Amino acid sequence: MSLKGNLKGKRALVTGGSKGIGLAVVESLVEAGASVAISARTTKDVERLTKRLAKRTKAKVVGVVADLSDPDHCTSVVEKAASAMGGLDILVNNAGVGIFKSIEAMTWEEWRQQIDLNLGAVWACTKAAIPHLKASSDAWVINIGSLASRNAFAKGTGYNASKFGLLGMTEAMMLDLRDHEIRVSLVMPGSVNTDFGSSPREKGRGWKLEAEDCALAVMQLLAYPKGAHVSRIEMRPAVVAKR
Repeated sequence: MSLKGNLKGKRALVTGGSKGIGLAVVESLVEAGASVAISARTTKDVERLTKRLAKRTKAKVVGVVADLSDPDHCTSVVEKAASAMGGLDILVNNAGVGIFKSIEAMTWEEWRQQIDLNLGAVWACTKAAIPHLKASSDAWVINIGSLASRNAFAKGTGYNASKFGLLGMTEAMMLDLRDHEIRVSLVMPGSVNTDFGSSPREKGRGWKLEAEDCALAVMQLLAYPKGAHVSRIEMRPAVVAKR
């Protein structure tokens, strides 16, 4: 699906936007004409990406360095993005971490890291964004989750806890915010060919989903007319790897 030019004038913030699914979403939004603020953890990633994207669009591209496991940084990211772009219409909560260990091997700090970023940052960024989204004529919050939001697996105590929580929290956010005409949706991909977790990205298209597939789901949500709301998209590879 191409929305080239169709989001002209829209202002979006994408957390964890320097690589993987977040980067694919950022590139799709830029192609569609939106101004985009990108948050990432390192200055190098932010500067490299904003510089490259600025050459591809007349819309504003903003970079913000932050550690979103800190709720104060979440508030700061949203305020800096809204200030730089003159408001906010779209929030894509994508930043996340996966630490896959058995409960015996995982430390309390590793468990908390996943809860604080995968769940807490979504809550804090969304809460900070609400006043800006209320002022928008067509506001969206799109959370990037996982099929791990409802399918538990071994070595997933921290990751599953964060993603199961994200599913419930997204649905509750949707109920809280729908009367303000803010649509809230969750994209839940299965295995994606990125560097997320411990698996390196594979060259070429294999059996996994690609980051661009997930970005397409985000763009499909944004293409719906104002009176329609798809609250959840589940995605999985069409064919699984042979064992």
